[in-house]
Amino acid sequence: MTRASEILKKNSSRIIEIWERRVKKEIPAAKSSSNLALRNQLPNVLEDIAHIIDRYDDLSEIEKFEQFEEIIQNSLEHGRHRATSSHYTVKQILQEYIIFHRVLTETLIDEEAYTEDVGIVLKYTLETAMLNSASSFSDSLQEMREKLIGTLAHDIRNPISTAYFAFDILKVTSDKDRQEKLVAMGMRSLKKSLELVEGLLDAISVKAGEGIMLNFADTDIVKEIKWVADEASEIYTKEISFNTEANSMKGIFDGTAIRRVVENLVTNAVKYGAPDTTIKIQLEEVENSVVIKVHNYGKAIDKANQSEIFDFLNRGNGSHDSGLESWGMGLTLVKSVANAHGGSVDLHSTDEEGTTFSITLQKDFNEPGKVRTELNYSEN
Repeated sequence: MTRASEILKKNSSRIIEIWERRVKKEIPAAKSSSNLALRNQLPNVLEDIAHIIDRYDDLSEIEKFEQFEEIIQNSLEHGRHRATSSHYTVKQILQEYIIFHRVLTETLIDEEAYTEDVGIVLKYTLETAMLNSASSFSDSLQEMREKLIGTLAHDIRNPISTAYFAFDILKVTSDKDRQEKLVAMGMRSLKKSLELVEGLLDAISVKAGEGIMLNFADTDIVKEIKWVADEASEIYTKEISFNTEANSMKGIFDGTAIRRVVENLVTNAVKYGAPDTTIKIQLEEVENSVVIKVHNYGKAIDKANQSEIFDFLNRGNGSHDSGLESWGMGLTLVKSVANAHGGSVDLHSTDEEGTTFSITLQKDFNEPGKVRTELNYSEN
């Protein structure tokens, strides 16, 4: 079967191109994918198949190696990738492999290299790939749902705790101005809790490639971040400073999502920052964008983990020992919200300078209305 293996290797580019054209024609979700994203792990899967065909000259051994180690990892990665690609389903993933099987078979027949033995090895190999990709897709989608729900449920605790704190102090204070401030703070926090509960219900129905639902509207971002800074100053003993040169900074933003992003970063800064140091929030306007920075002094985040810390699925795949999990799923929310505003998130962290998260948001990237965010797959 060595000749069949050599033909697959020699024609790998043509095989992938034919497969790509057919998949885009027959599978709805593939039509919106870029060529690079669509191919993903497929060239590696093809290489694995060629190696397996070359190895199995004696078919009496094949059933002893049904779970072909070469192809398992790449097919698992293929499934995980499709879970972060919009509109994919298990059925469509299996269709991709069926089309792949047909293209491989046609290529080998055209080159007069298809035999019954080659067909058997292809069958075993692709069945293994299909099983692993479908399983990985389903597991990853469930993981995304659980993490989104977990993030929202965790965030709901903060405003409820703040409301409880406000109304608890209200019982013992007789200062009228103080009472009015505490009631206002408690009511704002309860309103925010209701908004987060709505997001929690949205997360239950999330599909492949989807994140949280955002509601864009004309928003003054200075007002939103000042609200976070004021509330954080009430809750935490650490000093929280907010600096901006503008009295107002308007754009089409999801104010609730931005508040959650900044709250998450401030909470982590308080938790991991050095004692007796100030947490600094800074807001800048740069052309048609705004930049939000949250800084704290303290132990730096390891350089090797600074990109992985934002990845949704990576933390569920062997990263628990790196300490990233302790930063909370909210950092994935930070990246998702930034991307949804046509922006980005940057991290700079050293022991000397401390840790700064910088979030860039475009002011007019979106139209007013509801949009569900997309999850971005990491190739790291």
